[in-house]
Amino acid sequence: MKLSICTDVMGDLPFTEMLDKCVKLGVEGIEMTGGGWSRAPHFCADELLEDKGLLKSKLKEIEARGLEIAALNCSANPLDPGDMGKRHRKEMEQTLRLAGEIGVKTIVTMSGLPEAAPGDTVPNWLVYTKSWPDEMPERDRYQWEDRAFPLWHDLVKLAKEVGVEKYALENFSAMLVWNPETLFRLRNEVGPTVGMNLDPSHLMWMGADPIASARGLGSAIHHCHGKDTRIERGLADVNGLLELKEVTDVAKRTWNYVAVGAGHDLQWWKEFFSVVRMVGYNGWVSLEMEDFTMSTEAGIQSSIDALQATISR
Repeated sequence: MKLSICTDVMGDLPFTEMLDKCVKLGVEGIEMTGGGWSRAPHFCADELLEDKGLLKSKLKEIEARGLEIAALNCSANPLDPGDMGKRHRKEMEQTLRLAGEIGVKTIVTMSGLPEAAPGDTVPNWLVYTKSWPDEMPERDRYQWEDRAFPLWHDLVKLAKEVGVEKYALENFSAMLVWNPETLFRLRNEVGPTVGMNLDPSHLMWMGADPIASARGLGSAIHHCHGKDTRIERGLADVNGLLELKEVTDVAKRTWNYVAVGAGHDLQWWKEFFSVVRMVGYNGWVSLEMEDFTMSTEAGIQSSIDALQATISR
């Protein structure tokens, strides 16, 4: 395994300063974010597809520092029923074409989440029982068969056309693919180009065991994020883990994204990466830092230290 970092966390830095910081941190690669919800300006697909000189210059700066592009990241909702969905799908396709042009084989993204019925204007995450109300089975069928499957058949076809080998879908909440079971529901329909960006932090607050999830995923692991979650003692016991408070309201939340090692100790992380490697994944591990309980600098450095000590080389 090799260590990389999602560049979103350094979105306030100019491109070359961001790269210099990555070198200083000791990572070997960068998961370049641009498009979708990312605000990072470093590697926007539309801009680079139009300006080949700029693209060549940026690639030269990356190469000069001995860094590799681990993946291109376009975290988005291409199934949103409104204008955002149209924009996100376009940006995902642009990211694909850019990846094909520069030889990057993996796209980190999300499955998307559609509306629950024709004419709805808001995405609807259906995570309650199909047993009630009576309309639920049809809503579930509509989301997958009428909306998700056609989109992903098209995106898999485009990936093959441009030379991208893998979609790594993050198991993120409020997406159709949010755990191994839902990943396989999509993968069984559209094929093995679609796999998971295994992000243990989301599975932690959902109540799953990411180590068991890794065993269940096996060869369907296409990428891995190094990100931790802490279940907050006392608060979670009272209110459970379905948390709607702002991510910055850390003292009141029942769980928080935290620096690697601040939720689960290094022994846990060693076992996690050992199992991930054991089931066949030997690719990139990207730090995604979203800890609001400490400074960004402290969160990045402590996470890098923890990952360097635990990933399976």
